[in-house]
Amino acid sequence: MSATPSKTMAALWMAGWLSLMLVMAVAGRETTRELSVFQIMEVRSLIGFTLLLPLIYRAGGAKAVATKRLPQHLVRNGVHYFAQLGWFHALTLIGIGQVVAIEFTMPIWTALLAATFLSERMTSWKIGAIVLGIVGVVMIVRPATGEVDPGQLIALGAAIGFSISMALAKSLTRTESALSILFWMIVVQMVMGLPPTLYVWTWPSVTLWGWLFVIGVCGTFSHYCLASALRYADATIVVPMDFLRVPLTATAGWLLYSERLDSLTVLGAALILFGNLLNLKPAAPVPARAQ
Repeated sequence: MSATPSKTMAALWMAGWLSLMLVMAVAGRETTRELSVFQIMEVRSLIGFTLLLPLIYRAGGAKAVATKRLPQHLVRNGVHYFAQLGWFHALTLIGIGQVVAIEFTMPIWTALLAATFLSERMTSWKIGAIVLGIVGVVMIVRPATGEVDPGQLIALGAAIGFSISMALAKSLTRTESALSILFWMIVVQMVMGLPPTLYVWTWPSVTLWGWLFVIGVCGTFSHYCLASALRYADATIVVPMDFLRVPLTATAGWLLYSERLDSLTVLGAALILFGNLLNLKPAAPVPARAQ
């Protein structure tokens, strides 16, 4: 169900993703102070499912979310669930600015996966973006110092998981609507998360219920924006449009939590961002074969 390619429409949908993900990072930091990550994820799915029901009804009911690609949905959302768990857990270990800076290696892995499995072209600019991104993440994590923070490794693992999920989502957009992709994401993750949630359940305070509602709204409609953006452009074009989230999230961490980023982290993030900007450069047209 691909739409006519349009970078403008992709950018507009990604602007929605950007705003909602920024708010969710703050809400995630607040809720993980008191609640288990499993519980946060489950409540998010339940709220998202409730919010999605009117949209499904207006789109034609069960027919709007029917799929012939259930195995792909299961794999994609299983990977995404564990990546999201890692992302929320990383928020409890390192600053939100650093979490997002490391998460921003996602375009690196997405470019590799999209080229390998989706037959998207791997241009010299994309290769340059990958190299810069790898150098940037090494500068942030600094494995040579022997003081790698577990939160950094968890955030990096989450980024790789998100990239796998992104490549699979792009594949699904060829036959599935954004609404169907979102519906199956919520349902699969809701079923997966129920047993551990029941095991660790504690009743949230009124304030935490408010933050959980924010996470549910942002988590649901951010992915609707993402799936919609992927209908208008390749994954290797859509994902780098998210580059503003790094400085914006770092600014939010500084203003709200007095988090400061050291110079190597800032430089590493800058390299990752620059690589992503290179990734946006249009590919040269492929010469036509002589008849």
